[in-house]
Amino acid sequence: MRTRLAAATLITACAALLTTPAPAHAAAPGAGTPRAEAPRPEPAAEATGFHVRDGRLLDANGADFVPRGVNHAHAWYPDRTPQALKDIKANGANAVRVVLATGDQWAKNDTADVANVVDQCKQNRLVCVLEAHDTTGHGESGAAVSLSKAVDYWLSVKSALVGQEKYVMVDIGNEPFGNTGYSAWTADTESAIGRLRDAGIDHTLLVDAPNWGQDWSFTMRDNAAGVFAADPDRNTVFDIHMYGVYDTAAEVRDYLDHFVSAHLPVVIGEFGDMHSDGDPDEDAIMADARALGIGYLGWSWSGNGGGVEYLDLVQNFDANSMTAWGRRLFDGADGIKATAKEASVFSDDGDGGGNGADTTPPTAPGAPTASQVTADSIRLDWPAATDDTGVTGYDVVRVDGAGETTVTTATTTGTTVRGLAAHTAYTFAVRARDAAGNRSARSATVSVTTGRSDTAGACSVTYRLSDWGSSFNADVTIRNTSAHAVDGWELAFSFPGAQTIDSVWNARATQSGSAVRVTHESWTRTVPAGGSVSFGLNGSSGGGNGVPTAFTLNGRACSVS
Repeated sequence: MRTRLAAATLITACAALLTTPAPAHAAAPGAGTPRAEAPRPEPAAEATGFHVRDGRLLDANGADFVPRGVNHAHAWYPDRTPQALKDIKANGANAVRVVLATGDQWAKNDTADVANVVDQCKQNRLVCVLEAHDTTGHGESGAAVSLSKAVDYWLSVKSALVGQEKYVMVDIGNEPFGNTGYSAWTADTESAIGRLRDAGIDHTLLVDAPNWGQDWSFTMRDNAAGVFAADPDRNTVFDIHMYGVYDTAAEVRDYLDHFVSAHLPVVIGEFGDMHSDGDPDEDAIMADARALGIGYLGWSWSGNGGGVEYLDLVQNFDANSMTAWGRRLFDGADGIKATAKEASVFSDDGDGGGNGADTTPPTAPGAPTASQVTADSIRLDWPAATDDTGVTGYDVVRVDGAGETTVTTATTTGTTVRGLAAHTAYTFAVRARDAAGNRSARSATVSVTTGRSDTAGACSVTYRLSDWGSSFNADVTIRNTSAHAVDGWELAFSFPGAQTIDSVWNARATQSGSAVRVTHESWTRTVPAGGSVSFGLNGSSGGGNGVPTAFTLNGRACSVS
């Protein structure tokens, strides 16, 4: 994730966000192109921690491990980390990629801090992928440092890493080259791996792709076999970041197929559901990752700024304020909750042998009770469940006939369900989860009707334009400034010039002349009171690109911010 620091402790996170439009990437061969069977890389030597064998990542017990999780910006939000890791685990993740700073661009996360992060990951039964962020965009970003400097950092915190090979993987440097100088990626990566191995770092290593992580030049893809062979431990995993370069299913599948066919390990270390450099095909990314048994880690839990706030999975680090992107990643098809399996090393009986796998689910929680009922929210509380190893979270589900839908999660025995429709009957129940991912039977249900609301929601709209002359990109945020949720919306506006929409994400759009009407997708339907939803547009223009001056939401005028 390419970042710039905004103000005070705020992160300006922008995955592969270039100061100029991304260059056209090389055409990828068709996804169905037959390939000769590649020679299989030499199996990993015996290892005490995570290790690679025949292109697969295995944990210390020899069990297949497929990372399913998110990125968390610890370097900029260290005070948020304890609760963030608990919430990330409660939402079903089995791994977290943690942003660390080497002290070159941002204040160094020292040995004590790294040891504390590792301990918190272990307490939450999350595999910890530690990454050094100061290398981001080296060669193009003036402040970025080389992979050699990243190695210096890892050696300086070595004592926090050694002995944690069962629980920790080391991502040497985030997006270590931009779009210039990236031909040095292969030699620099091999050198970095060699130095770490010589110094006794025996962890699984992740190596990020160049081109701001997206490898449009195929430098990492075409040199991966040699880099893998250069690791004396044969314990390197390749990390691709998928944003606008991967905007079609064919491109996603073709890139991943190259690694699978070559029996080389690959993980999608970052991706989003939209971005200013194009509209990544997150459905294909997640579906192919599931089909191929490849790990993924979405960017990012919270704290993005500088125009890419839409990449937040939750708003303001509040697990009860999940965004549309968060709901897609955690709850959607091929998402974290449906596909994540906890690493078997966390099911040990204490002897490190992995012989005590926990397969016993918690008991069902007690029946929930409802209180503090408003037009768009309900407070639910319930008696705790019990478990032989400990309950780690609860899923609050909406019951509809024989089906149910998870509406929120909690780490305690109570939460407020928000974003509900006014004067509507709902039925809720609760399920408990333990650290191994076992889910309890459903509790008894409670039925309740939300209050009436005669007040239409007030709103404001931010329209951020990226003007490229004959084409444009717009990131649009709708904020609900009222005290009542908006359930279903239509945003209307008019272009000031001859602009035509070519594509849209997180919403649906129709256009008649200059008049545009944008409506929600199922996952952006509700705008909570005080909350927001975002969508994006790509388009073309024959006469310049301007910013619309007026917007209406469901027929009522919004302010423009």
